[in-house]
Amino acid sequence: MTEAEVMLWSRLRLKGMHGIHFRRQYPFGPYIADFACVPAKLIIEVDGATHSTDAEVAHDRRRDAYMMQRGWKVVRVTNEDVYRNLDGVLEMILSHTPPPSAYAPRGASADTSPATAGEEN
Repeated sequence: MTEAEVMLWSRLRLKGMHGIHFRRQYPFGPYIADFACVPAKLIIEVDGATHSTDAEVAHDRRRDAYMMQRGWKVVRVTNEDVYRNLDGVLEMILSHTPPPSAYAPRGASADTSPATAGEEN
């Protein structure tokens, strides 16, 4: 993982995102997504300098189209976004996910109180 991916993963993996579970290096057909939230069908891609040539941009578009055709939303952020505004990136990711109650098992309630934010179950 790149330094930016490590920084983002350090926040996503703690379930500090309202209990939303993300996976890293998620296999998706012929591709590997940087991060995926399976219940939300959300892919997060962190793009660095290797996503700037015409060929690389075209590849990313084909990849995104493949995922979106299968019902997934793809959100791309840059390394610089993560370095300069990690909290903003996390807020943006949250804006693309359903409310926490959508992930709670039937009969369970999702605890979203600030007192338990970031605690492991």
